Amino acid sequence: MMTQEQNLFFERLAAILIRCFFMTIALLFVWFAVFAAAGEFVYDVHSLWFDLEWYDLNLIFYVGMAVLKITALVFFLFPYIAIRLVLREKKT
Repeated sequence: MMTQEQNLFFERLAAILIRCFFMTIALLFVWFAVFAAAGEFVYDVHSLWFDLEWYDLNLIFYVGMAVLKITALVFFLFPYIAIRLVLREKKT
């Protein structure tokens, strides 16, 4: 049996997790927008610092975006859904 204090804790934890998920997705959209709008500029800057080809920079960016998306799902969205399911189950 869940006490009122535990219920409130999980409600707040769920609220934090969903906000973190949305902020991570917003970061992903900003990253994609910068890459799509200013990809040449980003390549020019990074190719001065590192010995990168255009293919290498694309690979790094796409893998980074994929890792960020998977991280958002695994660490924020899935725990949020699990907490919500448990809380809904306890209410009935």
